[in-house]
Amino acid sequence: MADLQTLKASFKGDLVTPGDPAGGYDQAIMHWARNAARKAAIIAFVKDAEDVSKATAYARQANLPIAIKGSGHNPSGASSSEGGLVIDLSRYLNGMRVDSEKKLGYVGGGAIWEMVDKAAIEHGLATVGGTVNHTGMGGSVIFASILAATVVTADGTVHTANKSENPNLFWGIRGAGSNFGVVTEFVLRLHPQRRTVFAGMIIFHPDKVERVIDTVQAWWDKGPSEKEGMIMAFTRGPGQVPCAINIVFYNGSEEEGRKAYKALFDLGPAADLTKEIPYEQLNSLQNRIAAPGQNVYMKGAFVLQPIPPGLLPRLFQRVTELSAPQEYAIGLLNEYFPLGAANAVADHATAYKHSLVPNVLCSVFAQKDGEEALAYPRDAARELIGLYSGDEDSVGYGNYNLDSDALPTEGAVPVRQGETALRDHYPRLQQVKKKYNSERVFNKWFTIVPAA
Repeated sequence: MADLQTLKASFKGDLVTPGDPAGGYDQAIMHWARNAARKAAIIAFVKDAEDVSKATAYARQANLPIAIKGSGHNPSGASSSEGGLVIDLSRYLNGMRVDSEKKLGYVGGGAIWEMVDKAAIEHGLATVGGTVNHTGMGGSVIFASILAATVVTADGTVHTANKSENPNLFWGIRGAGSNFGVVTEFVLRLHPQRRTVFAGMIIFHPDKVERVIDTVQAWWDKGPSEKEGMIMAFTRGPGQVPCAINIVFYNGSEEEGRKAYKALFDLGPAADLTKEIPYEQLNSLQNRIAAPGQNVYMKGAFVLQPIPPGLLPRLFQRVTELSAPQEYAIGLLNEYFPLGAANAVADHATAYKHSLVPNVLCSVFAQKDGEEALAYPRDAARELIGLYSGDEDSVGYGNYNLDSDALPTEGAVPVRQGETALRDHYPRLQQVKKKYNSERVFNKWFTIVPAA
């Protein structure tokens, strides 16, 4: 029989419950997206892998559903658990140790990109990850950068996973999320990185949007170098004015960056906010837009090239129309990242396939709470993504897809979407799931059905 007092006696971290005399419960269940919060029975702020084992064992004995929280940057509620137990890595397992000689980073499972960027660049190093620095490293790292991990599986065993130890588990965690266990530490490959880069926002008013779209497409068709990258966002700026915001990046000096994007600057933007900045500030450029505490619905899709003529102007117009009600804000982000290095990794090397194409992400923010208030963001996002793919149910990049119509409170997507996202790797993943988590103790997000 589960005994919470027994767990408390040996648990090194913090256990927070509703009505806890020490307080802090409301803060403990908060997430980046307000609509992702759930009233958990217990939040276990773990200090190490042993704490994870103990929390998992207690939840199983008490028949409590389990969620795993890194940074809590997932609007679906996948890192929350109504009436369950949340294994929260963010309070204590959030640091990074750098071995500059071997170019390795040892990163806690609850670390955010701000920590990783700052710690690595102190040694002139970096790794590849997300574009908002308060997102969790574990949910947005390039899988080929992971060289090893410490994983606690459903039976409480602590595993080292790498190419030689538990290789199937190592393969599975690099693309199939938390289906097999809790990663308390990642070992990442780091790369040399200059201390400053050219980056920032170039903002255009509606009268120039079609020329901006054509200019960006010409730049992309020419084949940008691995030093370049861009996000072209359709949204509304100050004063609710519709605009296209081009967030540009060049891994070099301001002089080099302005030369690379000269065609955009020659269009005469309404505002030029680009400059040479410290590398560690790069992933903070969208922080104000993606501030915590909002209600958020997100959906994404892969976008095959070439994009049909007229589609992007039509999407800009539709974003303008759908974002007219001031209680909603929409950001439609078209990603233009060179993917040559990522696609050079063999498809079979990780659970997530590497035949990648560019992504688009639609984020819709709502001021009001409740399911009715979120219906509009959901419908708007599905419509916009449907215009790209012809399919409102398109899966695309998993972290950009929060549709959970089957289990909206549980933070899991329908099994068919898991099969679609993981494609022909799904049968092998079912075998890995059978070995390490056959009872589906960890069952959030793109859950895999174990092999029979």
